[in-house]
Amino acid sequence: MASKHTAAPASVEELLENCRKLAGLTLAELARQTQTDLPFSPIHAKGWVGQQVEKFLGASAGSKAEPDFPNLGIELKTLPLNANGQPQESTYVCHIQLMALKKQSWSQAWVNKILQRVLWLPYEASKKIEYGKRKIGHAILWQPDPRQARQLQQDWEEIMDKLCMGEQQQLSAHHGQVLQVRPKAANARSLTQAYDENGQLCQTLPLGFYLRPDFTRSIIEQRYLPR
Repeated sequence: MASKHTAAPASVEELLENCRKLAGLTLAELARQTQTDLPFSPIHAKGWVGQQVEKFLGASAGSKAEPDFPNLGIELKTLPLNANGQPQESTYVCHIQLMALKKQSWSQAWVNKILQRVLWLPYEASKKIEYGKRKIGHAILWQPDPRQARQLQQDWEEIMDKLCMGEQQQLSAHHGQVLQVRPKAANARSLTQAYDENGQLCQTLPLGFYLRPDFTRSIIEQRYLPR
């Protein structure tokens, strides 16, 4: 089935209006809107929700190194929620350029630029709900507050210190309070180049920055819970 791609929104207001149209749709209804076949099950649907939401909202960046809505400076992140309405997994932010570590500063880091303005799109991902009947929630347009910005920068600096020392093998998902590093590869054979502790080239798994579920949960609570 041919897919339908909406034109890129010209303003934040237009983007948010499109989000209001999206809220409450089931995944089956989203598939009809984007003229795409609904996957048979979540096992065969990795990345499908994000791709269809991008089409519905008119995200235009694709795989380019720029926000999903380049003219608005807004990144789109879908957020699968469990049966309790909580984020059920870490959220991928971006790839880590292991061969260009010492050229980066926090102000220039791509992970920082992506997280300056994010449109979070939560959706039901509980196994108790039939895949096509899972609903999309209300979007949250978010910018890190000063405390969140400090947390992100502190984690990034600590992680980068280890990476710059060639200690990527010693890093695990346990490092970082809100930002963590995890392998970002199709399988264990997908290797990339990096420098080891002795400054020599080596082969290692590609890495990516991820946000912890506790952090994305705090974003949802910040938006919805009474103050």
